[in-house]
Amino acid sequence: MSNTMTVKAKPTTTEQLAISTIVKNHDQNHNHHDEEGEPNVGLEFDTAEDAQEWYSNYATKKGFRIRIGQLYRSRIDGSVMSRRYVCSKEGFQTSSRTGCPAFIRVQRVDDSGKWVLANVNKEHNHAMENADETCVPKIVQRKVVVDRTVKLKSKSSSGLRSFDDDGPSSRSGVVDFKRVVNQTTKLKSSTGLRSLDEDDGLSGRCGVIDFKRVRRERVNGESRGGEPYKGLEFVTAGEAYEFYHSYAVNTGFRVRIGQLFRSKNDGSITSRRFVCSKEGHQHPSRVGCGAFMRIQRQATGRWLVDRCHNEHNHELGPPGDVSERVSLKGFKEEGSCELENMDLVESNGGLSLVTRSRESRIGSDWYNELFDYFQSRQAEDMGFFYAAEVHKGRAMSVLWADSRSRFACTQFGDAVVFDTTYRRGSCLVPLALFVGVNHHRQPVLLGCALIAEESEESFTWVFQAWLRAMSGRCPISIVADQDRAIQHSVAQVFPGTHHRFSPWQVVAKEQEAIGALRSMNPEFKYEYETCISQSQTPNEFEAAWNVLINKYNLRENTWLKEMYNMRKSWVPLYIRGTFFAGIPIDGSFKSYLGNILTSQAPLCEFIIRYEKSLEQRREEERKEDFNSFNLQPVLHTKDPIEDQGRRLYTITMFKVFQKELLECYSYVAIKINVEGAISRYLVQKCGNGDERNTVAFNASNLNISCSCKMFEFEGVLCRHALKVFQIMNIRELPSRYILHRWTKDAKYGILRDVDSGGTSQDYKALMLWSLREEAKNYIEAGTTSLERYKLAFEIMQEGRRNLCWQN
Repeated sequence: MSNTMTVKAKPTTTEQLAISTIVKNHDQNHNHHDEEGEPNVGLEFDTAEDAQEWYSNYATKKGFRIRIGQLYRSRIDGSVMSRRYVCSKEGFQTSSRTGCPAFIRVQRVDDSGKWVLANVNKEHNHAMENADETCVPKIVQRKVVVDRTVKLKSKSSSGLRSFDDDGPSSRSGVVDFKRVVNQTTKLKSSTGLRSLDEDDGLSGRCGVIDFKRVRRERVNGESRGGEPYKGLEFVTAGEAYEFYHSYAVNTGFRVRIGQLFRSKNDGSITSRRFVCSKEGHQHPSRVGCGAFMRIQRQATGRWLVDRCHNEHNHELGPPGDVSERVSLKGFKEEGSCELENMDLVESNGGLSLVTRSRESRIGSDWYNELFDYFQSRQAEDMGFFYAAEVHKGRAMSVLWADSRSRFACTQFGDAVVFDTTYRRGSCLVPLALFVGVNHHRQPVLLGCALIAEESEESFTWVFQAWLRAMSGRCPISIVADQDRAIQHSVAQVFPGTHHRFSPWQVVAKEQEAIGALRSMNPEFKYEYETCISQSQTPNEFEAAWNVLINKYNLRENTWLKEMYNMRKSWVPLYIRGTFFAGIPIDGSFKSYLGNILTSQAPLCEFIIRYEKSLEQRREEERKEDFNSFNLQPVLHTKDPIEDQGRRLYTITMFKVFQKELLECYSYVAIKINVEGAISRYLVQKCGNGDERNTVAFNASNLNISCSCKMFEFEGVLCRHALKVFQIMNIRELPSRYILHRWTKDAKYGILRDVDSGGTSQDYKALMLWSLREEAKNYIEAGTTSLERYKLAFEIMQEGRRNLCWQN
């Protein structure tokens, strides 16, 4: 006979539940686990659920909480073979988690069907709560359905269970409840209580909520208790929203509809977030609360809670009336993106979804001070540009750039970082920076903006204003955050620009999605990192990715699906083919303003600190300019190419070039085929056959390209290409392979690499700002004394006469 667990309960005189659990038909010699003992390898359980309940009780005594971790399925029949139950502070997905390593893993024994504790770690890296007060379940008296049999089946890799009404119990931890008639029953779950509710055959371990009953309970003044937890399932997204609203009313906070995510295949909504109304910092009333519930659409069409966080960073209000009306008129299962900008507001005694009004997180008193500063700067600097977004008569986002930044953009605006570091902390100043890379590989300021709100409208306006300030010249590439609002804005304003995701955001979301698997499985971590960072061709990446997904059963991982579809924005293989001025892929790009703008810097100090930081950075650039013109780096070879590089490059860039040149001496190049004027070489390091690259060389025009894509990514020839030039006895590099942006004269004179592309408008903008910057320096030098002024004026007149004689 199967091991059937019958749960019986009856009300007592104190109106509480007395629960007795009777386990029938067990072998008398069976070695049961010790209810009072410690988790040790070898403990046996009848089902995985018994192990979970035992570990939960153990956790309560010790003073911690547990969560359901990973499960592993058989590759033969798909049945669950192993389960992990972990400390609730495992991982780093939220600020409350500490990466606690405590866990147990139980494994099913094929012969007996029992579950045996196979691995355990009892050590915690955090302080324990008070024992026996950690998970105190609330006992709710309910009526129970009549004569109903339900079956638990394992569902998905998250450890969910769903109810069907057919078939006997399987041996993979399925529990069969029979004929529970006119009794009050309480069932424990992994996160709290489960209950069989009145007229509810679908409520229970699967977490499916019957909202017809929920609405009926509202009318009768009842409410459904319990917190949202990972694994809760709903028939529709609307039901999930209603549930979270009811929970919020009971708890004492309000709800907003957050982000939604769509399938790139058919555009259907695949995921939704419901957040606390105090999430974010777009308005002074918001405090960056991290409480949320995210639901994900399953293959069956149902919606599953795959992530949630129930802790708030602010005081909660008193519980409200759950029976208050929630209007879902604007809530569509496949609705528009307008749902991302909707709020819950009180109206006619209930709650309704309304379009969120745009609110500025920039204090109203800031604008007066900012505009006073802008006007004073414009009086000193004729090239100073500023603009303000106006929405319904209210000032919103602000952008500005001085003449130095606008001039720098003509030479160094090809690769741009949209730096929104303020979003990672709690900075009072929502300052975003447009930063480029100058000819010394230093960050150079290309513009500043204060972001009123983090919406697509705000980001689009900021990008458009910056583009106007920079004479309409779009960058080749931009490094910016992964948010959908920024993605859409970049695609709209910079249609031909390669958008690369900010590494910090990719790492953070990667840790949230697969961090646990990486930390527990070194083999997966190695294979994943190899696939991402060492793939040399698209075919190689595709093959390694598919192996990874299939081997570790990750086809249903939503984050991996999304990141695969957006692989050209974060995988090094696809990034290296675009010019990024050598901005490191790992994200180690220095912040332009450093730590001068702290999270507590008020507006009154903002302008002073900003000016100080700006002058400090520009002084560092002037020092490098001086060194490049007055110091000579040491040559290490007699190769004329090295001397050519020293004459043209800045000191910093010459060191980069010199390193590649010296390294090429330890490589060998083997010609592998010839097609007309094009020869292909296999270049590899002596004694290291693993490092191989293919170089194509055209003898007719001296064009060269390497599979490592260093020149395309950084603008400096790699050691592999230099090796081929060396064996072909090329004594001087073609000018197109020494980019003018990396030379000592990058900020002066006429463009040298005009054959590298660009339009007449680009060149006109460059000449305009180059002459304007030179004129500014000329004026400063000519106004120091009356004699210098007279000399400067005469020289200017003579120069103008000479220009007039030119055709």
